[in-house]
Amino acid sequence: MGQPEQAEANGQGVLAEDVLEDPADLHDDADEPLPARSWRTRGDFIGVALVTVAVLVATLVVWLTSDARNTTSQTGPSQITPLQPVTVLPPALAEVWRAPSGATPVPVNLDSVVVTGDGGEVVGRNALTGDVRWRYSRDWPLCTVSTAWGRVFAVHRKETNCSEVTTLDTASGTRGPQRNGDAELGTRLLNEGSHVLTTGEKFVEVYRRDDLVRSLEYGTLRAIVNPGKQPRPNCTYGSFAVAPGKVAVLERCPEQDPGDRITILKPNPEKSDEPQVISSMALADKGTRVIALTATRVAVATPGKLTVFDADNGSLVAEYPVQVTAEELAGDPPGRVASTFTSTANTYWFTGSRTIALSLNDLNPLWTVDGTLGTGTTMAGHLLVPVADGLDVIDQVSGQEVTSVPVDREGYTGHVEMATEGPVVLEQRGSTLVALR
Repeated sequence: MGQPEQAEANGQGVLAEDVLEDPADLHDDADEPLPARSWRTRGDFIGVALVTVAVLVATLVVWLTSDARNTTSQTGPSQITPLQPVTVLPPALAEVWRAPSGATPVPVNLDSVVVTGDGGEVVGRNALTGDVRWRYSRDWPLCTVSTAWGRVFAVHRKETNCSEVTTLDTASGTRGPQRNGDAELGTRLLNEGSHVLTTGEKFVEVYRRDDLVRSLEYGTLRAIVNPGKQPRPNCTYGSFAVAPGKVAVLERCPEQDPGDRITILKPNPEKSDEPQVISSMALADKGTRVIALTATRVAVATPGKLTVFDADNGSLVAEYPVQVTAEELAGDPPGRVASTFTSTANTYWFTGSRTIALSLNDLNPLWTVDGTLGTGTTMAGHLLVPVADGLDVIDQVSGQEVTSVPVDREGYTGHVEMATEGPVVLEQRGSTLVALR
């Protein structure tokens, strides 16, 4: 008693004091956390500013080069009231409005809307007044404007091709399906019912209805995936015609044929780059032109003659004398499409100086109107054909003139393409569309 209390002995018989260690001494110096870094230095602010500027510049570049920035779309009302066809011919016609429309090779009209195309802008107009319903424009020039399946098709040139295809709602101008293609400059669109064909000198393609998926490539392909599938890749093409399930193309293959060749294709082969040929006929003549195609017949013009072939097997059906000269058939027609118009009675062909009626079934010539300026159109059951001083009204069965309607074209004497929309008569005079009533 009275002695200091001893600590419990360790395992080696050495007495140890019970000493409480400092917790800070229990951590290794290497594990000590570093103090938080401040983001308020001058270098930090400079770095953030540089990143922000870079993002803004990149965003501006994307905007300046984007399709959205270079597109103007002003839509209109979605409801339209179609104009009813007239049953009585008007005693006179006078101009009610006009508009520049260099991109429409023929009048483009549907359901009381007339569509004009000029520069890079497509405009939907009230057929009666010409008032604008909607606009759609790109910073690229238009190649052509047409209609198919109740929609407007606008094709814009992008660099070296007519590559941008846009569909627009006829009533409102709202954009529908679009695609980028490889159509050539100067192309026309031909609608065969379920497909749209783009014409061209060395390459043509066909788009499928609704989704615009490419269903056929024919000619000199830009990117050949399956070599050897094109039957005549080095030919050039002079003219085209379409009918449901068929495409007719006039080919020139000097390395293979002494004359021209007429080929009938399916618009929807199993593989788009492997064309399916229905028939192909080597012709004895050069300088020929495809005029019209039906489900069973194809008509080809040469100077002084119209030759009709069986579209399915290529056999000769008949030859008919017609008044068409070598000068009128010289070169290729605009857009590589002959000037024709089909009514419920006949198919009409403008040769360059006269309009010839062809039967719907056999394409044989029925009658001719001399001294015309274009194919014509129908109104109140009659054919209206443009002539120098107005319009001749023709009976579609007999070809006899019923009456005439004077039209003042203010000195214009060139080719006239026509259409009607209700009581309005439309004339495409060069790069100007004129509405008469």
